[in-house]
Amino acid sequence: MESRRIGSLEVSAVGLGCNNFGTRLAYFATAAVVETALEAGITFFDTADIYGAGRSEEFLGSILAPHRARVVIATKFGMDMGAGRKGAKPAYVRRAVEDSLRRLRTDRIDLYQLHRPDPETPLAETLGALDELVTSGKVREIGCSYFTADQLRDAQAAAGRGAKFASVQNEFSLLNREPERGVLDECGRQGLAFLPYYPLASGVLSGKYRAGAPAPRATRLASNADWARRFLTDRNLAVAGALGAFAAARGHTLLELAVSWLLARPVVASVIAGASSPEQVTANAAAGSWRMAPDELAEADSLTEGTT
Repeated sequence: MESRRIGSLEVSAVGLGCNNFGTRLAYFATAAVVETALEAGITFFDTADIYGAGRSEEFLGSILAPHRARVVIATKFGMDMGAGRKGAKPAYVRRAVEDSLRRLRTDRIDLYQLHRPDPETPLAETLGALDELVTSGKVREIGCSYFTADQLRDAQAAAGRGAKFASVQNEFSLLNREPERGVLDECGRQGLAFLPYYPLASGVLSGKYRAGAPAPRATRLASNADWARRFLTDRNLAVAGALGAFAAARGHTLLELAVSWLLARPVVASVIAGASSPEQVTANAAAGSWRMAPDELAEADSLTEGTT
């Protein structure tokens, strides 16, 4: 597995998104996925306090305890955890990190990410609290999610001499190329690592969905009508079909195209792909091996014209 960097952290080029843990997957199913990820060379595990209402962190803390020295754990804070636990005010940042440290059974969080901007809190105050956590050793690097290019510039200025964001995590895939409208360039300017989530467009780029056919049973899009309306559009399925044919003509799968296309961008540090089975995580881990030539990248880009 290729390694890349998020600030001082060395991470596997394909990471494991842990939003299924504690919701779709119970403990032993989670353990099977995580152990398979470790065997496949994945060292980067991305979770959040809100996933499974804390259970994702709890599961990871238990399963990864014997492997803590060789893994990089990223988690997030700021979403509504109930009982007033949300946002990015300094007092809550200090509380949230202690809660996550306890659930993760660790003395440090490798990458601690603001899950989304908090319009009620000046960013300088949040960054000041995060700087305290870095200085104390409870956090190694800090990051953000759902930030625009303008917000990244504001964050750089607001940090002053304190800890600065090392990464930004936004949605990015062959079917959603919004980060190309400024965020990726800003990452390059600041030296930020970019972490794409939903790299497979909730499975549409895995090859399991077909135009004119119902979603396979037991998949997320088969059981969630809102997600199905968002991702299983005629446009997405048509583009995915064209991309799948493009990949097959070159001896690759649509999954390999989706991951390798992202990794062709130097600012992408790790492709965060979720998995609900050991078989999925094995396939995801192997999917970034296609070193796409410039003409292949250009042709893949042309097939996605009009995606946003």
